[in-house]
This record gives sequence, C-alpha cells and structure tokens, in this order.
Amino acid sequence: MFTEAQVETNSQNSTQNNTAQKNALSSLNAAIERAQAKLLSLQNPAGYWVFELEADCTIPAEYIMMMHYLDDINVELQAKMAVYLRNRQSEDGSYPLFTGGPGEISCSVKVYYALKMAGDDINAPHMSKLRNWILSQGGAARANVFTRIALAIFEQLPWRGVPYIPVEIMLFPSWFPFHLDKVSYWSRTVMVPLFILCSLQAKAKNPHKVNVLELFVIHPNEEQHYFPERTLLNKMFLGLDKLGRITQPLIPKRMHDLAIQKALDWFTERLNGEDGLGAIFPAMINAYEALLLLGYPKDHPNVVTARKAIDKLLVINETDAYCQPCLSPVWDTALASLALQEADKTANRSSLTKAHNWLKSVQLSDEPGDWRVRRPHLNGGGWAFQFANPHYPDVDDTAVVGFAMADSNLPDLDESIHRATQWIAGMQSENGGFGAFDVDNTYYYLNEIPFADHGALLDPPTVDVSARCAMLMARVAKDHQEYLPALDKAINYIRQDQETDGSWFGRWGTNYIYGTWSVLMSLEQTNIPKSDPMYTKAVAWLKSVQREDGGWGEDNLSYHDDKKYRGQYHFSTAFQTAWAILGLLAAGEVNSAEVKAGINFILRTQQVDGVWEDKCFTAPGFPKVFYLKYHGYDKFFPLWALARYRNELIKQ
Repeated sequence: MFTEAQVETNSQNSTQNNTAQKNALSSLNAAIERAQAKLLSLQNPAGYWVFELEADCTIPAEYIMMMHYLDDINVELQAKMAVYLRNRQSEDGSYPLFTGGPGEISCSVKVYYALKMAGDDINAPHMSKLRNWILSQGGAARANVFTRIALAIFEQLPWRGVPYIPVEIMLFPSWFPFHLDKVSYWSRTVMVPLFILCSLQAKAKNPHKVNVLELFVIHPNEEQHYFPERTLLNKMFLGLDKLGRITQPLIPKRMHDLAIQKALDWFTERLNGEDGLGAIFPAMINAYEALLLLGYPKDHPNVVTARKAIDKLLVINETDAYCQPCLSPVWDTALASLALQEADKTANRSSLTKAHNWLKSVQLSDEPGDWRVRRPHLNGGGWAFQFANPHYPDVDDTAVVGFAMADSNLPDLDESIHRATQWIAGMQSENGGFGAFDVDNTYYYLNEIPFADHGALLDPPTVDVSARCAMLMARVAKDHQEYLPALDKAINYIRQDQETDGSWFGRWGTNYIYGTWSVLMSLEQTNIPKSDPMYTKAVAWLKSVQREDGGWGEDNLSYHDDKKYRGQYHFSTAFQTAWAILGLLAAGEVNSAEVKAGINFILRTQQVDGVWEDKCFTAPGFPKVFYLKYHGYDKFFPLWALARYRNELIKQ
C-alpha cells in the first residue's frame, strides 16, 4: 500500500520528467528552427538546391593541364587554382585522395606538373617535398593509366607506356568479350573520346615546354615496367595488348576512319549541351580535346558548348579556385526535401512545393538512353544526378526522389511517383540488386584489362542503391501490390549481403555506417518485424562503433582496410552521426542511450549559422581511387536526424 509520502515523491518525479522532456523538446525545436532556416535560405528561386561537390586535387590539376594542352591559359584563374592546390598538400609533401588520407602517387604527379606549369619553382620547399615523395614511391612511371596517358600526350613518356586502346574498339560486335555495353556509363563516356586521343596520339601544345623528367627514377624511354602483372588473366590481357600493337599497321585505313567516325558520332549524340558528355568532368574534357584534335574550329558550336560545360563546373573564390567533377542538384534537392519534410511539412509547404515542381520538370521519359540496350521495352521515368544527363538516369537518385515525393503528401505527384517506381522495378538485376545506372553490369573479368588498373570499370548491383530502391517500392507497394515481387527479390539480396558483424557495405557513401543506414531506412518501410536479425544485428553493430563523445565517424580508409577502419575514425562527424541515428530510429531505438548521446553530439556541434561543418570527404566516387565531399551533407542530414528524433519523442 502506498503512503502519502510515496505518492508525493512519485508526483514530483513525474513533474520533473515532464519538465525535462519539455526542456529537451524546446532545445530540439530551437536547433531544428535554426538549421531549417539556413537550409531554406540556400534554396534556389527555381526550387532546387545545389551544393558544391569537391573531389581531390586531380581535377583542378587537370584543368590547368588542359589550358596548357590548348595554349589557352587564363593566368588569373591558374594562379587561384595553384593557391588551392598548395593549400591541400600533406605534411609529407604528397597529395591524398581525401582530406587526411595517405599520399597517392597519380594525384601527386598531376599536381606537381600543374604547379610547375603555373610557374612554381621546382626548388621551392613544397615542390621539393612533393618531388621527393613521388620518387620515394617509384616515380611517375608508377602512376595510374589515366595519368600516364596525360604524360604521353605531353610527350613526357612514350606511348608504349600506356595501354593499347585503339579506336577500332568501336567496331567490336556486342558478343565480343569487350564491348562498350559491357562497361559502366562513366567508363563509356570517358573512353570513347579517349580512343580518339590515344589512337591519333594527341600532342599538347605545351607553350612553355614544361617537362617533368625529374619525376622519373628511370628515364621514361628506358623504363620497361609500366604495367604491373597482377593475375593470370591480367597477364593474358597484357599479351593481347602486345599483339594489338604489333598488328596495328595491318588495320586498313578505311576501317580506321570508320571507327573514328563512329566514336565521334557516339559522343556527339551524347554531348548533352552545356551540361556536358556524361555530365562528368573527365568525359567532358576528353570530348572537348577530341573535337579539337579532329580539326573542329574553336568557334564550332559543339566546341564552344563543350567548353562551356567544363567551365560551369568551376568554383571561383576571392583567393582560390577549383573545378568540380560534376554537379548534384537532383540528389541535393531530394535529400534536402526529405529533411525539411521531417522538420515541418506544413510550415515548409511552399518551399517543398517549389522543390518537387522543379523535380517534376526534370523527370525523364522517352529520351534515348544507354540503359535501353538491356531494357528496350521499359518506359522511362528516372532522374539524372545532374541538371541534365538524359542518356544516363540515375537509379539511386530516382529512388530517393520518388520516395521524397511519396513522403511529401503534396498533390499532383502520383504520376511521377509511379513512373519512377515502374522504371526502378524494371531496372532490377538478375540477383535482385540494383546498379547505379545499368542492369547486370557484372563482367568482372574486364577489371583485369590493362586499362582498368583503377578497378572502377563496372557498375554492378550494390546494397545501398538496392536499399533505396526497396524503400521506394515498399512505400508504393502498400497500395500497389504489383511491386511486391521485385521488392521481395531486393530484400533477399539485401539479406544475403549483410556482413557477419551486422553492417552493410556503402558503395556510394562512407561507408559501413552509410550502408547500414541505407538498409535500415528501407526495412522500416516493409512489414519485416524489428526482431528480425537484419534489424537486431545492425543495431548492435551501430551501437558498438559509437564513439566516446556520442557521435559516429568512419574513415575513407575503410575502403582500403575494412577490418581496421570499419565504422572507425579519429573524430566524429555530424553527417555520419545523423546516418547512425536515423538508422537506429528506423529500428525503433528512440529511447536508447546511444541515440540520446548522438543527438547531444549533433546539438553541441551545431554552428551559430544553424548548420554544421565537417571537414572530411563524405563518399567514394570509386572506392580506393576517387573520393568526394558533398558540401550539403552537413547541412541536411543532421537536421533530418534531429527532426526525426523529436517527432518520435512526440509520438510517445
């Protein structure tokens, strides 16, 4: 039987708990309001968001090299790019692929060459350190294929130092072991104009005759080991490479000319206006240089447009400048919309209506696309990653946009949602997963060809993309059961791909935290019980890698050594903490101590302007060889996590 004192104590405790909860909600609401206001202020009047997308120093170095290739040097821009490059040098003199990462020889070689072109004294301390580091790694001959091709074009090494990639590849039939349709979209768009540059052995104008012979341990003409032998299959391909060089003189001129014309026609069809070939920098610059090499005048409309596409990627600041690898408006807009929808659908209705109307305006339909080779009878309905890239709709973006629309509760979006979902279901690979742009792009033997030393030739299914496709299909299948078979296949693929520790790999975001968040968000849309091992093992793993400060962080080195770095970093980040929290909330962990600690970390690290600032790179373009920093991730993901947490508390 309770005494009066016990009743009074319980009443006091209840009052204190209610007061604490009100104070917590007040703090959450204040943080959400500040973050929301800042994000809304960054919306373009047309309705979209687009944040800077930064890569490693290879891209701005290549821009400087392009200016010297053409003898078209913007001295002021070059000086600003040189400032950008110098400011990103590591202590040991090298250049990494991501902030805080180890030095990488190919990036370092290109930066050295670009800085020398920009007028830096090779005896200056930063150049000496960089040169010594490159030599300690075996010199420029150890750089990757793309770097060696650039050096060959600038006559810094012989053409035998690069793979034999004849333009006659364009004439191969589809059944041939190597065919354009067997590689990823990014490989196709980069390679086709590159076939022309390599077959015609392009020569840079290099007006100042800048050379980098000092970067070679052995003189490039005497070097005999440009191609490391990796596997038996790789050795076979190297043998075919030698055979191709020997038989090259036997190729009839008529066949050669036909192949060049076919390559030209192929990339001309896909030039994509001022958004550029493939809407990615490496493909754009190759197309631009190939057009000029083939004799197109500088004032030809295609040449002018190709250059405009490249220059639209520039970020020019007061003291420095760099070139982005591409633009990300569709991705940024969909994710910003999801964050704002979680924050307050009603208050943000006007902004969200503009965002979704803009997204509707850029949805694809019956346009030609390379994906139609594998799915000729599938209706279009996807979105590109960029402002425009109609030949290459992005499966991941399409799933996120479709889900954001379905979550918005806005009118007049049903048609767009169902066109997107139908297209997604039709793009499923045989194993139940989804690639980023293609179906069943799994010709893994091609990663052994000499050209593919970067290991990023293909676009196979990945679990993070598959999870977002499942998330959309599960949401829409609640009223449309025709998507259930594809959804079941996707869930089986996801289940089979779970790591033994409970996490999932993140192909397009760093890394296992991203992959695990992606899957948990998708599972929440299904009828799978939260007692399922997919949930429980993932939750246990996320909790096990939480840092002492309450946050989460994961190094890009987890792509290089996942046993040591999986879920690990030497500091926490706001965007990865947000992923972990969103994943845990999707698994029903709103009351866990780990979620509360993560929320406190995000609240502590919010800036006065309402957003967060994470210095590190956020995603791989291609694991181990190319990384990205999405400048929007520390603006919308923490907001999304705070708002979701608040909303879950209110439901209780």
